[in-house]
Amino acid sequence: MNNTAFTIFTAFSGYHKIAGGDLRTVLSAVKAFTDASIAKKENTENVLIFDHLTGRQVDFDLRGSIDEVLARLAPADEAPSENASKPGPGRPRLGVVAAEVTLLPRHWEWLAAQPLKASGTLRRLVDEARAKDAVNPKKRIEALGNALWSLAGNLPDFEEASRALYSGNRERFLGFTTDWPLDVVVFIRDWFKEMDSAGDTAKEGLA
Repeated sequence: MNNTAFTIFTAFSGYHKIAGGDLRTVLSAVKAFTDASIAKKENTENVLIFDHLTGRQVDFDLRGSIDEVLARLAPADEAPSENASKPGPGRPRLGVVAAEVTLLPRHWEWLAAQPLKASGTLRRLVDEARAKDAVNPKKRIEALGNALWSLAGNLPDFEEASRALYSGNRERFLGFTTDWPLDVVVFIRDWFKEMDSAGDTAKEGLA
């Protein structure tokens, strides 16, 4: 299943869209935007980055040069080396995170027998589940709702729009958003296009 569309991120400053696309593209634009804002002594606290897969805000360590920012984006399937320096205080970097997993003996036995072993197999299973979520209409609506809660929660008719969104009445929902800031309206319409395109791709894969 192709899940490329859902490696998309979008960054906003208030209701103004800074950038959208893959993570490196978005972070490069956000870094340039925040550096310019700091130089002009403008507030950067209203900069939000959204992960299209979940619709939730994600934070990144923007300290240092853009090369340093991007260097902290360790691929999720690469564990840090023993000599790797520990990240300093501030926003968490994207990378491998250690956490406890409790399973029954039969689960550990099955994982140990897999070619990728326990960690690799668990990552693959999670990625497969995320890929299914990426083309699940209900999950896509939930993700959009998550993003709008942070992005548009103070806009007119937000509560009515949310009820229409979750009830599946797209036409009514879009009607409530007509007078919202242009970048937010475009973000919503592009989200539905992305969602419909992923659904069509999934149907083709089943044909």
